Amino acid sequence: RVSFMNNQKPQKPTLSGQRFKTRKRDEKERFDPTQFQDCIIQGLTETGTDLEAVAKFLDASGAKLDYRRYAETLFDILVAGGMLAPGGTLADDMTRTNVCVFAAQEDLETMQAFAQVFNKLIRRYKYLEKGFEDEVKKLLLFLKGFSESERNKLAMLTGILLANGTLNASILNSLYNENLVKEGVSAAFAVKLFKSWINEKDINAVAVSLRKVNMDNRLMELFPANKQSVEHFSKYFTEAGLKELSEYVRNQQTIGARKELQKELQEQMSRGDPFKDIILYVKEEMKKNNISEQTVVAIIWSSVMSTVEWNKKEELVAEQAIKHLKQYSPLLAAFTTQGQSELTLLLKIQEYCYDNIHFMKAFQKIVVLFYKAEVLSEEPILKWYKDAHLAKGKSVFLEQMKKFVEWLKNAEEGNQQLGSPVE
Repeated sequence: RVSFMNNQKPQKPTLSGQRFKTRKRDEKERFDPTQFQDCIIQGLTETGTDLEAVAKFLDASGAKLDYRRYAETLFDILVAGGMLAPGGTLADDMTRTNVCVFAAQEDLETMQAFAQVFNKLIRRYKYLEKGFEDEVKKLLLFLKGFSESERNKLAMLTGILLANGTLNASILNSLYNENLVKEGVSAAFAVKLFKSWINEKDINAVAVSLRKVNMDNRLMELFPANKQSVEHFSKYFTEAGLKELSEYVRNQQTIGARKELQKELQEQMSRGDPFKDIILYVKEEMKKNNISEQTVVAIIWSSVMSTVEWNKKEELVAEQAIKHLKQYSPLLAAFTTQGQSELTLLLKIQEYCYDNIHFMKAFQKIVVLFYKAEVLSEEPILKWYKDAHLAKGKSVFLEQMKKFVEWLKNAEEGNQQLGSPVE
């Protein structure tokens, strides 16, 4: 009996030791990137190119493998087929798989299927979201290390993932890398990316995403400094079949220039700069930023009306408005050289008087003042009255203008006859 027990005793620690060693080995496989890579690649090789099976395999493997720690390795494999060395090359001595984005067909349908794989994986393991974003930022910085076909596939995939919200537009910051921009890689990549993004959604959805991350005014930075003009951007992207993106950037540029113009105008007015200086500045800005006279007259009207603290009493505000607008009529007259500009001003006056209720009765007085000051002429006023007015306060303003319009139609000697009927 003693002998039997002695024989048993050494076996217990041996068994226990073996179990312990096995656990250590499992742990090593689980936390070593090479072992991790081998497991993923082996699984992908078994699933083949059936992306449904790939998604299921990745879903199941997340329970056994440490995706959290080795997110970068996982995404490297899914995109490039193996772990990427700095610069974007695949290490020669590493095992690799052809079940990846870079080895797939270069078409939108295939990239949409791959996008589904990433979507499912990140929905299932939410903690991979940040790792995936970091991965894409890194891949964009590595673009020069990839072939043109690999870049095209990555661009299409990124556009689709931006469209469905898996990625945030802030990843585009990587494209502003100086070397990528200088060599034209960023702009060429952006063409493919925006094509697939707009194809999935539309330009308005793209604009919203860009605006959220303050990227809406930075797209021209895809080109070197000496080519950062609306003309160059527009030509490049229009020729590449992205006219809507060209128009969007042109509009953004105009909006930015308009805001800047309004801000500067208000400062010049508050300083009391001479009108000739203000007119010269505005005309230069119009030419430089391709801003129309109609846009400018609307900006001047808005600036003129915002420089005053208006009286809240209806009976006093009309008098105050006439005095103020008389002073600024030479400035407005300089930018109503076209009938369309005059009509724009009339509509702005109508809108302002309607939106600011204590101005409702001042509309006709303002129009008459501008007629006398040669800011507005007969034809646009008659057109406004007939069919070009807004719906806002229409009946009130048309009634106010009735006598004056009748007088305009009948008067043969213009300003000389301007008397009691219109006062």
